[in-house]
Amino acid sequence: MLKVILGHSDDPDTQYAIAEVLEKCIRDLSDVVGMPAKAGILFAAIDFEHELILQEIYQVFPGIELIGCTTDGEISSILGFQQDSLTLMLFCSDTVELHAGVGYGVKENPLAAANQAVQYATEKCQTDPRLCIPLPASYLADGSTTNGGLILEGLKLALGSQIPILGGAAGDQFRFQTTYQFFQNKVLTDSLPILIFSGDILFSFGTGCGWQPIGRRSIVTKSQGTVLYEIDGVSALEFYQRYLGDRLPTAENPLAVYEGDSDRYYMRVPNTFDLQTGSINFLGDVPEQAIVQMTDFNRDEILHSVQTSLQTALKRYPGKEPDAILLFSCCCRRWLLGTKAKEEYQIIKTELAQEIPICGFYTYGEFAPLESQGSTYYHQETFVTLLLGTK
Repeated sequence: MLKVILGHSDDPDTQYAIAEVLEKCIRDLSDVVGMPAKAGILFAAIDFEHELILQEIYQVFPGIELIGCTTDGEISSILGFQQDSLTLMLFCSDTVELHAGVGYGVKENPLAAANQAVQYATEKCQTDPRLCIPLPASYLADGSTTNGGLILEGLKLALGSQIPILGGAAGDQFRFQTTYQFFQNKVLTDSLPILIFSGDILFSFGTGCGWQPIGRRSIVTKSQGTVLYEIDGVSALEFYQRYLGDRLPTAENPLAVYEGDSDRYYMRVPNTFDLQTGSINFLGDVPEQAIVQMTDFNRDEILHSVQTSLQTALKRYPGKEPDAILLFSCCCRRWLLGTKAKEEYQIIKTELAQEIPICGFYTYGEFAPLESQGSTYYHQETFVTLLLGTK
């Protein structure tokens, strides 16, 4: 059995906000007999006093397996979409194991950090891991960024490529300065907190983006890490100018990067560019010899992809009814949707036939497989739905 408890507050005062969240959680937990809160996921706006929040949580739930991060916006079935709020999801179960782990120094050595996090969590597991939720750092105080692709590679190496990995990178409300991660009662930077599910857990997931490929497919002929130099033998900027004219690349026109010869693709968002070399630095690795295609969007298609993500997850769910839903949506989607961003949650709520606890956040990069039994990819501008349950 899995019971999920949820609290959410948009009070700007840290003390009042966490008090409101904990009061709601304690009240709802009184109905759960014999199953204390085992684990939790905390999403918080950047301007809260995060040390105080964790201190208050640990006073009420000492030793809880807690992870979390700062965000670019929070989502819950209590308050819907918010931008300056605090939400906490607690998990109670007598059949599901939940164990948190953390890795440090994720920027300099993401593979070692991922291995450290997985080892920390799995050494407490009595059964084999079945699902991993990572919430890694993205931006650091020195202005540098972590590499989501290498973080994912490290998790795959440590867990095995068959374990689904679904989550998102921490945000800081579109400031791109410093993101914070939470592990147990600690506020961290440059870290990788994860939550491992094992035992009697049922889950499914779906993804959607809404950007439509345009033009012909091309081949990356020169790249190094996140820097793309040439596509089809011409500079990356020249490739973009064929479609955009004098406009410079932005998040409105990411690249679709195809999974081998299939029609499945993940997104890569242009970040900065070099006019002298014609290269473009993307928010994620773009492998050499990868098949790519320019994309275009409209807001209706972006919103429709939310429905696609949810319906895919519902069709794949192996049980009768999920007990909880986690949502991970890209900050670029929120930025491009503007005042329509709140409609992403409203679509989820409208599509559901029953009341289910929902929690999520706007990320600086998403982790999810492209198909139910496939390998996990690092995404941008994607909406990820994760269903959890035991029945």
